Amino acid sequence: MSTTTPLRDRMRRSQREITERAEIDAVIRSARVMRIALVDGDRPFLVPVFYGYDGTALYFHSALKGSKIEILQRNPAICFEIGVDHGVIEDDKACDFEARHRTVIGHGRAVFLQDPGDRVRALDLIVANLTSRRFDYPEANLSMTAVLRIDIELLKGKQHGFGG
Repeated sequence: MSTTTPLRDRMRRSQREITERAEIDAVIRSARVMRIALVDGDRPFLVPVFYGYDGTALYFHSALKGSKIEILQRNPAICFEIGVDHGVIEDDKACDFEARHRTVIGHGRAVFLQDPGDRVRALDLIVANLTSRRFDYPEANLSMTAVLRIDIELLKGKQHGFGG
């Protein structure tokens, strides 16, 4: 996975870029919802999902059928966004209001997990991002669930409104 950005993806306001991997990971680990953007022909498709993270890849689950699954079967390219600490920085001028936030954006490829052990480990990561409780996954539920891994190809962070 690359944490360096191609020229076209360089941040215009480089002082807002989060460059430390530990800080990027902290953003990823502190949120509960990730937004994934997919490409359906010439139309974008964006959807929020619960997710898990193991330090190298992201995981999410879905029903076996539906728009996101159909799109990902045709085109596994994926963009994701995870943000925390959202707020507004007000100003005396309307055009000078700014967003307070910490955000991670990345690109990758979605991989449908087939191995039962990999699927359960991924589901455990997703659940662990939501609660400290542990669960078993009945086979009837597992057989109706798609579990996907995002192999991260590009990762970058941005923050604004948090001092130096």
